[in-house]
Amino acid sequence: MTMVPPPAGAAASALRVLPLPAFSDNYIWLLNDGREAWVVDPGDDAPVRRALHEHGLRLTGILLTHHHADHTGGVAALRDATGCRVFGPAGEPLPEPVQRVADGDSVEALGQRWRVLAVPGHTAGHVAYVNDAPPGAPRWLFCGDTLFSAGCGRLFEGTPAQMLASLDRLAALPDDTHVCCAHEYTLSNLRFARTVEPDNDALRVYTEACEVRRAAGQPTLPSTVGVERRVNPFLRSREPGVRRAIQQWDPSADTDAAAFAALRRWKDGFR
Repeated sequence: MTMVPPPAGAAASALRVLPLPAFSDNYIWLLNDGREAWVVDPGDDAPVRRALHEHGLRLTGILLTHHHADHTGGVAALRDATGCRVFGPAGEPLPEPVQRVADGDSVEALGQRWRVLAVPGHTAGHVAYVNDAPPGAPRWLFCGDTLFSAGCGRLFEGTPAQMLASLDRLAALPDDTHVCCAHEYTLSNLRFARTVEPDNDALRVYTEACEVRRAAGQPTLPSTVGVERRVNPFLRSREPGVRRAIQQWDPSADTDAAAFAALRRWKDGFR
C-alpha cells in the first residue's frame, strides 16, 4: 500500500490519502490526519479494518459516490463496528442510515470542506467529492466510477449527454487536482486510448510510466486532472484528432453527444 504524503513542510496533521486494494481491481480510498480517518466507497470492510489497525486510526466517516455493491458492501459492518457517520447521494438505494447529499452540498471532514458534485451517467444519482484545499495543500477528487484514468464509467443508468456533461465538469477542475478513481483500469484504458489517438505523445509517455508502476506492484492512481485532459479520450472527444477517429468508426457521430456516445460504444466492444 502506498501512502500519498503531505507536501514538504506541511504540518503533521495534514491530510494523507491511502488507496486500499479490494476485490480484483477496486480501490477504497482512506483519508486520515494521523488520528482520525474517513473512507470513500468501502465495498469490503476487511481492507479498511486492516489499514485502521496498521496505522492506529479511528474511523469517523464514510463517503459514498453511488449505490453499486462493490462500493457499499462494507458500509454496514464498518458503521456497526465504529459508529461512524455515512454520507451518500440522494435518490440512490444505499445501506441506511445514510445522511443524503446532493449537488452543492458540502461535508466537513478532517478539517476540510468537501463539496458535492452531481456527476450522473454511470448511475442516475452518482456524486463526486472535492475538497476546498487550503493554500499550498493538495486538492483531492473522489470520483467513484464516473472518471477513470484514461477512461470513464459505463452508462448503466444515465445518458451519453449526461456523462459528457459530468466529465466536462470534472475536467474544469484545476489541473493539479488529484484524481482518485475507484478502479485500477488504467492500462486497459490506455490500450484503447492509444488506438483512438496513436500519435499523442503525452499518452505514450503516460503509458510507459503506468506500465512501470504496475510492474512494480504499485497503483497508477491518483492521476491528476491535467494529465487526464492530455490523455483521456473521453475528456478529449471534441479534439479534432479524436473526433476524426470517432467518425471513422461511426460516420453518423456528427454532434458532441453523438460522438461521445459512439466513443463509449467503441470502448464497450474493445478487446
